[in-house]
Amino acid sequence: MTAQGTQTPDDDAGASKPRARGRSRAATTTPAPARAPRVRQRVAVVIPAKDESRRIAATVRSAKSIPHVDLVLVVDDGSEDDTQHVAREAGAVVVRHSHNRGKAAAMETGAAVVAMRDAPDRLPRILLFIDGDLGETAVNTAPLVPPVVEGHTDLAIALIPPQPGAGGRGIVVGAARRAIQSLTGWTPTQPLSGMRCLTREAFEAATPLAHGWGVETGMTIDLLRRGFRVVEVPCELRHRPSGSDLKGQLHRAAQYRDVQLAVNARRLRSAAGAVKRKVTPKPGSQTHR
Repeated sequence: MTAQGTQTPDDDAGASKPRARGRSRAATTTPAPARAPRVRQRVAVVIPAKDESRRIAATVRSAKSIPHVDLVLVVDDGSEDDTQHVAREAGAVVVRHSHNRGKAAAMETGAAVVAMRDAPDRLPRILLFIDGDLGETAVNTAPLVPPVVEGHTDLAIALIPPQPGAGGRGIVVGAARRAIQSLTGWTPTQPLSGMRCLTREAFEAATPLAHGWGVETGMTIDLLRRGFRVVEVPCELRHRPSGSDLKGQLHRAAQYRDVQLAVNARRLRSAAGAVKRKVTPKPGSQTHR
């Protein structure tokens, strides 16, 4: 917040005291206090990537154009191609897992590296997670940033238009949507969207992240149940969709498995919490024999 400068007149200004003869006295003012500099909230783009050497350069260059972004970090999750080298040449900071550890682990690594680069005397960077295959459309995740930077929400999720060539039938999306609604009361449109902007506080509240492809569903449930605010924001993005071939079917099967694991873990956690609350005496109550 910018402080408005004020002027304080001299003690004698405006008073009816007589002036000494033969001398004039000029009114003086106290210099206005300096305006407090506006702190620019910085944003770090974190890109978990595996074998994305064909698209990662365009994604990195596009992401660097997003307002408030001063750091683009690629987490190479055990790629077997030149993803790390291509990303670095495009201007990204790159860290690498020696073997594939999954999306959730890559996100946690990325957030940890960003935290290491945050200055202790400045606000922690907002985290913007995007996929490595967005290419030139990565800059279109920019609408996710203002709601978080301006404090209107804690997590902004991208609503993506239908992707040409997508072969899914909505089974995994439907399962994730129903689970989130059942456990939180909120019904998302695209519960599996991986393009997400959130505060450092929200990210830490969601850790440890759910395993693998259950990370988005688990994060949404955890944050909503902890009282964080979540919104969906339309973004004109294009990425490589999963087709209807065997590879696409196997991918969706893995998604479904991981979503169910994340949901079941949270259902068990919820049930255990309910039992604990039921059997734990309230403060000040007494047990009579």
